Parts: sequence; structure tokens; C-alpha cells
Amino acid sequence: MLLAVFDSGSFTAAAGQLNVPVAKVTRAIQRLETSLQVSLFHRTTRRVEATADGQLFIEQVRPALQQLALAEEQLNLQQSAPSGLLRVDAASPFILHQLVPLMAKFRALYPKMTLELISSENFIDLIEKRTDVAIRIGALQDSNLHATLLGKSKLRLLASAGYLQKFGTPQRPEQLAQHQLLGFAEHSRLNHWPLLPPQIITPTLAASSGETLLQLCLQHHGIALLSDFMTAPQRQSGELIEVLPGQLQSPHPRENVQAVYYRHSALSGRISAFIRFLQQQLIFD
Repeated sequence: MLLAVFDSGSFTAAAGQLNVPVAKVTRAIQRLETSLQVSLFHRTTRRVEATADGQLFIEQVRPALQQLALAEEQLNLQQSAPSGLLRVDAASPFILHQLVPLMAKFRALYPKMTLELISSENFIDLIEKRTDVAIRIGALQDSNLHATLLGKSKLRLLASAGYLQKFGTPQRPEQLAQHQLLGFAEHSRLNHWPLLPPQIITPTLAASSGETLLQLCLQHHGIALLSDFMTAPQRQSGELIEVLPGQLQSPHPRENVQAVYYRHSALSGRISAFIRFLQQQLIFD
């Protein structure tokens, strides 16, 4: 409970994360403070923050608690297969094109586990949303997260054969200004196309989801920057054709596909099994 309160900054959030009453969390911290004869937290109406003594104590006990949790988990794994609920957050395209096709195989391997697949186009707070693991694509910003690389999904500029027949195929990056460009409405950083040199595009048609951009591209609305993990069938069939091949920076941080979870969490059997499964099964070509 101590680490849950510290990491979430709230007795209420810690209680929600642990699925226990708030009063139980409060009493537990009060008993610990009485035993240690120090105040571990400053309480305000908006947030709970560690005192200097609390910060020092937490820094000392965190590794021991993590090791204890890991040891318990390893003992449990020797006796039974991973079981229980695992909440997974990922962008809609990744869930639709990568996770959904693998669910039958995963459920056959781990019948005691229950998965919740949560579609989210934005980065979320894993504690706040009570999420165990998230799939994130691109550079990782949050230093509180562990990251396990699942693979690399190449970025490509793509357009439909019908669009290119009608409007022509650009041969140089500067010619993109003469074309219909598909980009993101809410994530302007994703409109920084890693060309040589890089370009910041102004979308002719914008959407909040990569899946929507894919569908717009297939319906001949323009050129989009899309990841291989969501376009393999269309590229193989010739529905989508690569534009300006070899003129994007690669490898690029936005090609990294990572599984992330909070640093304070011991790697549970459920998370470990899920990540190991994805490392073995995901194909991005």
C-alpha cells in the first residue's frame, strides 16, 4: 500500500488500484507512521506527497518489496499457469491488425487468463486506468515505465493505386506539396514525416486514428504515413503502393513497438507470459 500511495499520489487512487476501501489504505499508512514515529506523507486536499523521511524510506524499501513480490510470483508459477485478469491498452490499429488475430492462440496457451483489450489513441496513465501493460509505438517519454522491445514496424508513405493513377506519383519529397496528404488531427507530432530532410505536413484531410487514415488511403483520398504492422495485406495485394521508397529515415524511433508497464511493478506471471507470447508471434513485415 505504501508504494501504491506514493506512486499514485492519492489514497483514493491507491485504493482503486488495490481494489480495497480507502479507509483500509489510510489505516495501514497511519499504523506504519506510528511504528516508525515519522510522518511519511504530506496530506493536502488535492494530492498526497512524500515527506523527506518518507522519500528516504520508500527508496530503501522499494527494491526489497519488489524482490519479495517477484519471489512470490515465481513460487506461484512453479505450481500453476498464469491466471487472472490482464488489462492491455493499445491503439485501435494495433489491436485490430495484430492482437485480435492472435487471441485464439493466446487463449489456448493460457486458458486461465482473462484479457481486456482497451483501445486508446492517446497515451494513458497506467495506474489511473488500472492497466497492466500497454503497447506503445515510438519513443518512450515516461521515465517511470519499463519497456520491452517487441520489434520494429517500418514506416512507409503509401497511396492507393487508384489515387496514383489519377494524380501521379511524386518522385521527390518537395513534390508532396502538390498532393492530397492524410495526417493526424490531434497529434501534430505525428505529422512530422521523417523524410530527408524532415517535413512537417499540413494534412488535406485529418483524422484522430491511424485506422481511419488507412481506410481513407484505401478509398483513394491521398498519401499517408503508415506503419507496416497495419498494411501488410494491402501492400502485398497491390491495393497500396509505396511512395518515395528509400527516402524515409530508417531505423527511426517511431518504428519501435514496445510493451510497457510501471517500474514499481514486479513483473507478474501474467505480464511476463503476455510479453513473451507477443515477442514470439508478432510479425510486422
